[in-house]
Amino acid sequence: MNPTLRAVIYARYSTDLQSEASIEDQVEVCRRYAERHGWTVVKIYSDAAISGASAQRPGFQALQRDAGMRQFDTVICEAVDRLGRRLADTAGLQDTLAFHGVRLFTPQLGEVTTIHVAIMGMMAQLTLKDLADKTRRGLLGRILKGAAAGGIAYGYRIKETGDGERGGREIVPAEAEVVRRIFHLFAMGRSPEAIARELNAEGVPGPDGRLWGNTGIRGHVDRGTGLLNNDLYRGLLVWNRCSFVKDPRTGKRVPRPNPPESWERVEVPDLRIVDDALWMQVKARQIAIRHAVRPVQGEEADANVGGPSLNAAHRPRFLLSGLMVCGCCGGGYTVVAKDRYGCATRKQKGTCTNALTISRQEIEGRVLVGLKDRLMASDMVEAFMAAFVEETARVRAETAGKRDAVVRRHREVEGRIASILKAVEDGLYHASMKERLAKLEAEKLMIEAELSAEPVVSPVQLHPNLPQMYRRKVEELEAALEHGPDRDEAREVVRSLIEQVVLTPRAEVEKGLDATLHGALAGILAACEVGKRRLPEAKASGSQLSVVAGVGFEPTTFRL
Repeated sequence: MNPTLRAVIYARYSTDLQSEASIEDQVEVCRRYAERHGWTVVKIYSDAAISGASAQRPGFQALQRDAGMRQFDTVICEAVDRLGRRLADTAGLQDTLAFHGVRLFTPQLGEVTTIHVAIMGMMAQLTLKDLADKTRRGLLGRILKGAAAGGIAYGYRIKETGDGERGGREIVPAEAEVVRRIFHLFAMGRSPEAIARELNAEGVPGPDGRLWGNTGIRGHVDRGTGLLNNDLYRGLLVWNRCSFVKDPRTGKRVPRPNPPESWERVEVPDLRIVDDALWMQVKARQIAIRHAVRPVQGEEADANVGGPSLNAAHRPRFLLSGLMVCGCCGGGYTVVAKDRYGCATRKQKGTCTNALTISRQEIEGRVLVGLKDRLMASDMVEAFMAAFVEETARVRAETAGKRDAVVRRHREVEGRIASILKAVEDGLYHASMKERLAKLEAEKLMIEAELSAEPVVSPVQLHPNLPQMYRRKVEELEAALEHGPDRDEAREVVRSLIEQVVLTPRAEVEKGLDATLHGALAGILAACEVGKRRLPEAKASGSQLSVVAGVGFEPTTFRL
């Protein structure tokens, strides 16, 4: 027994159908095991309602992280499958623990060895696959009977049968009228955004009482998601259109459309809400929109058939994409027309009062003009010049100091060699001198090689037009961000300094949008505005100068 040995417990259960009592039961079993061995339990790690098929579990990750910090000596869990359902994850954990000298135990197996992990981990992974297969088989049986195999779509509700069994569906008349109205409006040319705004303006509750949104109406054609793509509205129950595969890196489920020949189709005419003619009108318009949006032709277009048309368009990422926010509702400002931004909440749901839009060129120009104007101020040019001279002098002094030190070492070694040679000439030779002389000669050669690698420091000569060069670079900033060879990298540098740009309508008298910049760039502009001067920090030697915000440049706001 070793009471000083530090033990931790890991517990996990998989789904919401289980309860916290499962965690408590596992912990109790492991605690008693620790007490029998005289170990001190110092911490408990747990993951509630998280599948063991993913390693991206907070408790599991914390366990591995703390093992690396040597916070415990032993891990106890109820069974190997509590650690994970994938052999790779369980084996990886054991490797991590073994590397840090931590031992793994379960009450049934005792100390867990590599063989235990291989056998039990493989069984856990096979059990998980077997469970998935049985679940799919059960769902298929329900589908073939015309029963629900998943969530209940808008327009339907669960029907109670006479024997108390649940699973059938029936139409909700009021919601069915809304479904038919959406189909008619879309077939007549209305966009999903316009339909959502209209329904929200009238106070028509959406699915689960939420507001209507364009994505809930439009959905994804190939996956069969979205109101306009639900085959059940035409009296056809379709299952297995899409499979979900877990990404082993993130543990997230990734959808993958299945080929049509693997779909299961069951006619359910009693659940029809939309007639075939209206359904086909909607499909025809979706196809027309897809071809209009997709920018590619020929073989590349053929390769993209079946993909979402908006994604196929590959919208470019501009300087402020994803950084603009509506000051009225807090929603994003997104592209609402060619090169124009508007409130996404108003466009998709119609619940925001901010109807003002702004062109991409104008908002980017306001940010860049503000940046250029302040960087072109005379005090900023002087600050740049002073920083350039200071950094150049620092690098020169540092380089000269290194070279001087190497030169001194070279002189010292030459002096020692000369002393030995002088002693030999004076008749004071000893056998050990030969070995010592060889070492000094080798050291001399190494120093000479090092000396040749050290640059010779020349006097600093500043270009006479350096201030004009600085001004020209600042003037070219906008063009570099739009068309320069390093455009993407330059944009990311500027974007990294921006937290968000809030766009708020001005008073009716002035009209237009006020833009407030938030983030580190706002602090830099504010410092320039009040005439503060802050020299750049030196990050590396060489010809490039790294200009960064120093202490005092906390994220702030700035009016553009």
